[in-house]
Amino acid sequence: MRAISLNLPEELLGPASRYADALGIPRAEYIRRAIADMNRRSEAELRAARLAESSLRVRDESMRVLEEFSEVDSDPDA
Repeated sequence: MRAISLNLPEELLGPASRYADALGIPRAEYIRRAIADMNRRSEAELRAARLAESSLRVRDESMRVLEEFSEVDSDPDA
């Protein structure tokens, strides 16, 4: 495990210490869990953004194909 030095404002560190104590875990473990939780949330948020972007691209392509089919339906000799 790698060590880091981290400066936190009291409004973050104070509650983190109190919650860690209440949970019966070291403050460092509490902070590790917080980072792991944020990593999971960030991954999900980025995945959702990629999915939305892909969905828009597929929708645009589907609309283009639908227009082509509409032209063929209205003029079968085209």
